[in-house]
Amino acid sequence: MPGRPSRIMLDTDMTIYRASEHKDALLHALGETENLEIDLSAVGDIDTAGLQLLILLKREARASGKQLALSGHSAAVRQAIDFCNLAAAFGDPMVIPA
Repeated sequence: MPGRPSRIMLDTDMTIYRASEHKDALLHALGETENLEIDLSAVGDIDTAGLQLLILLKREARASGKQLALSGHSAAVRQAIDFCNLAAAFGDPMVIPA
C-alpha cells in the first residue's frame, strides 16, 4: 500500500492554452511518486483539454500501479465533470460546499 501522497496544488486554469505545460509537469510528478494527490481547488477554468489531461493521468496511474487522487475540486472543475458526466470515471469523492 502506498504511503502518504505527494501533493500538488494547481493554481492556474486547465485549458487548451496550458495543457501541454500541465501535461509535462503532472506526468513528471506522477513518475516521481507512488501516490499523488492533485488539489484542484484553485483551478479557475477548465475545458475539455483539462479534462482529457485528468483522464490521461488517471489512466497512466492505473497502468503503472500507482495511486492518483483528485481533491478540492473547484466550482469550475465540478461543473465540467458534472456536465460531461465523468464523476464515476474519475472515482474521486467531490465535496460540494453548502
